[in-house]
Amino acid sequence: MSFGPPNDPYGQPPNDPYGQPQNPQYGQPQNPQQGYGHPQQGQPQPPGYGYPQAPQGVPPQQGYGYPQQGQPPGYGYPGGAGPRVASMGRRFGARCIDAVAFFIIYFVLGAIGLANSFNAASDCDPNAADYNTCIDNASSDIAAKVGAVIGVLAVVGLLYEWLMTGLVGGTLGKLAVGIRVVKVDTGQKPGLGSSFIRYIIPIVGSLACGIGQLLVYLSPFWDKSGRQQGWHDKASSTMVIQH
Repeated sequence: MSFGPPNDPYGQPPNDPYGQPQNPQYGQPQNPQQGYGHPQQGQPQPPGYGYPQAPQGVPPQQGYGYPQQGQPPGYGYPGGAGPRVASMGRRFGARCIDAVAFFIIYFVLGAIGLANSFNAASDCDPNAADYNTCIDNASSDIAAKVGAVIGVLAVVGLLYEWLMTGLVGGTLGKLAVGIRVVKVDTGQKPGLGSSFIRYIIPIVGSLACGIGQLLVYLSPFWDKSGRQQGWHDKASSTMVIQH
């Protein structure tokens, strides 16, 4: 007589040859809708292998852990991905070239302006009663022309340094030695605002018998940032690079 199910001669649950209750297959997930090795719903997922993850609160479009577009990594620092910082030797050479060019301009304009005044003084007759008056007038004319030449050259120097640096990135001297002035944060040309600040600070320093101007031009030697920025560079957020 059989007491088990009709198809079970041993009276055990079906598909169990060892007499044990049937269990799910070993090593398989018990939820049939959940694939093996996948995280369960509601649990944090592990970060993707090899990619830095953004911390909480940082939008994903910022590209956390990677350089931002338009901002070269390490720009302006020695050893970084940015361009090389211009050496002080090149910067001094650029100043010398500009100084020689301005000296030639000063000399030519001054010689032209003063030549006529000296000719007027030579025309004064020593035997004339108004000789002293003629000499005084000639001297006044010479002083006036010297002042006019200095004023014109000062304006020319301002426009030259200001406009060339702001719009081109450097004076003729800087371009000749292969250096130029750029904004620290973008690497672009300084623009008229920053270039004016950069130009006017040494001029203000020159009012103290030229000592302040000399200190401004020597201040890159004391810069600790590795960019060799002078005081005028820091005030205008610029730096000088080699290109």
